Order: sequence, then structure tokens, then C-alpha cells
Amino acid sequence: MPRIIGSSVRVVEHDGLTIDELVGNVATNEDTMSAAKVVVTTPSSEPWLTLHYDEWICVLKGRCDMRFIGDDGEEEVLTVTAGETAYIASGERFRPEFPEGKTEYVPVCIPAFRPDRCIREEGEEASSVSKGLQKLHEKEKVSTDNDVRKCDSIERLYHMCHKSTWEQCVEDGCAYFPPTFEADGNFVHATAVPLKLVDIGNHYYKEDKEEWVCLELSKSALKSKCGILTKFEAAMPVGETDTNEKWEDLLFPHIYGGIPSCVNDIVTKIFPIERGDDGSFIDIIGLTDAKYY
Repeated sequence: MPRIIGSSVRVVEHDGLTIDELVGNVATNEDTMSAAKVVVTTPSSEPWLTLHYDEWICVLKGRCDMRFIGDDGEEEVLTVTAGETAYIASGERFRPEFPEGKTEYVPVCIPAFRPDRCIREEGEEASSVSKGLQKLHEKEKVSTDNDVRKCDSIERLYHMCHKSTWEQCVEDGCAYFPPTFEADGNFVHATAVPLKLVDIGNHYYKEDKEEWVCLELSKSALKSKCGILTKFEAAMPVGETDTNEKWEDLLFPHIYGGIPSCVNDIVTKIFPIERGDDGSFIDIIGLTDAKYY
């Protein structure tokens, strides 16, 4: 059902440039995609950028000139005017300019914008804009991970399990319980931040060579349809394997009950997991377009 997931946050205000994030890591704790409103009041330009996400730039007012290097090695310019949308693929290098000012546009990024996904050629020292964005994202990550009130608004949860075990539960029409369910405290370990999944897999399950999948779950459906509650708590061991010390200050969703396999809307998606020859977890295929760092 429709719900409010956050509100716009001013992430940049500098020399005639404002950026209000509408969806993303800062405004809504959303790493899958981001959208913002950018207002440029005076003529300006960005440095050369290389993106590690796909971006759509939807120009509402004014004009944006995008400089790029063509196939012949020569610099070219794509002019985007009001009502037009330009697409920049992940890995492309370009330089946006706003020669007239008085420009407004909406950038949409998949996965969401993060400073480490946008390489800015600013020279030896980062600009004040870059430093501000970096601090803002670091601050928001800490406060979101530790603030239970913000956790209340989270809807999607993610749990990794053996593909064969889940498929058997579906065939039998029963609830899924991980093998360490009782030993861990009668709950199912999960995460609300997809970028943590690969680290979690490599910490707990690297030696397990079975085929794994990632279940995307609806927290609200677990509660409303089955009475299963989710609590955000400190990281806890899985079986006899202790937690990673890097997670000591974070909160993780613990699902106090099994995962029903035959109730609609509980499991919303299932993602295959890519693994290396040594058993390492590499990617949750289809969950985001970005590799996990």
C-alpha cells in the first residue's frame, strides 16, 4: 500500500547550486536508486565525472551541455534542453556545463548516488561540495544504522539461504527455518541494506559450497499476515560463528519466526547469488547493478 518513506533533504547549497535529494541514501535510506532536484541559478560547470551507476538527467528548465570524448578521440557536446532527458551509462566519462544558469533538472541514478560511485576529477584536493557530500553520507549511514525510529520505516528485508532448502519448503508448503534458528535465539537473521549481503555471506558462509539465493521479504506482510515481528538489534552470532567487529555499532533486523513459503506477498523477490571458485560471495544478481564493496 502507499506510504511515506521519507522527505527531501538539502544535500548541496554552494555558489548558485542547490541539490535536494528526494530519494536515496540520505533522504530515504535507499541504495537501489536515487532522485533529486537540482537548481542552477548562475552559469557554472562540473569537473569531468565518471559514474559507477546509470544516470538519467531530466531537464525541466534551461539547458545543460554535456561534454564527452567521441569515438574518434575528439571532444563533443550534447545539448539537453527543457523537456529532454539524457542518459549516461555506468562507466562513461563526461562533463556537465550550465552556460546560461537558470536551469533545473532531476537526476535519477540506479543504483543510488554515493560519493564513492561518482569519480570527480578535481585535482589533488577535493572541493567543498565533495567534502560536504562525503560527510553527509557518512553521518546519515551511522544515524540510520543506529536509530530504531528510522528502522521502523524500513519495509524490505533480505535473507540468504540454500536454494535447495527454500525450494523444498515451497514444495512442501511449509515455513522455512535456518539450521541455526533455535541456537541463535529463535529468529532469522536478515539485513535491510543490500550492500551488506556479500560481506555477510563471506563472513559466515564462504566455506559452504551449496548454491545460495537471496530472499527479499516484506516486513509489513510478515506482521499483518502471520503475526511475525521484526526487531532491529545488535549483530549476533550465527551458530558458532561470531559477528564481524565492523558491525558492532550497527542494527540488524531479526525476524522472530519462520518465513512462510506459501503465504502471498511475504517473499516478494528471489535473487540468485554469484560465487567465485573459492566459495567467495561476489554479487547478488539483479538486486542492484553495482558490485558490492
